[in-house]
Amino acid sequence: DGEEERLTGLARRFDGCIDTLRGSFGEIGDLRLTVMAGIMVTDELAERERRLKALEDEVESLREARRAALERAERSEAAVAERVTQAAERIEALAEGLSRPVRPSDA
Repeated sequence: DGEEERLTGLARRFDGCIDTLRGSFGEIGDLRLTVMAGIMVTDELAERERRLKALEDEVESLREARRAALERAERSEAAVAERVTQAAERIEALAEGLSRPVRPSDA
């Protein structure tokens, strides 16, 4: 079963914490080592939660910046399209004026 393997792996990690503490502090009693290992694991969890929250905040900030950039790009695209349309209308008006027959001037 996958859950049993997972729990066994977690127990091994916890035993590793106890062994690390035993190496640092010696034989100070299983209960003390277990409590200290629990505190150590809880501290690591709190640090990872803090880092995860910071990363989530950064991702949200990047999403907001992306949204704002897309909105600016859309506005710029619309402005460029409007200017191209205006230029095309002016060119058409000029072309129309140039295509009219020229009347000889009464000199």
